[in-house]
Amino acid sequence: QLVESGGELVQAGGSLRLSCAASGRTSGPYAMGWFRATPGKEREFVGAIGGSGDKTLYADSVEGRFTISRVNAKNTAYLQMNSLKPEDAAVYYCAAGPVLARLERSYIWWGQGTQVKVSS
Repeated sequence: QLVESGGELVQAGGSLRLSCAASGRTSGPYAMGWFRATPGKEREFVGAIGGSGDKTLYADSVEGRFTISRVNAKNTAYLQMNSLKPEDAAVYYCAAGPVLARLERSYIWWGQGTQVKVSS
């Protein structure tokens, strides 16, 4: 099971940190991905981190503003979002899978999502 938390309303330019807590079969050394979805748009890749935390991938739209990390002892991954823009508003999902990848189909388990709102 994956459970996201931390989503809330924030002003543009502000920061927010999302958490993804893994439990059960999802708490192994899997790659963790973050995706986001807005109404009328397909869910898009945000970033991902490898099982050991030594490799990360980011979408161009968030590179340099967002940082993904993980604490395996806590079975938790994080998405630190800085310099937030109105276009970052979305439901953010975390996912776990066997390989570090940008594609949704590479991930097996998904959380329910957490809402991020950004006011301009």
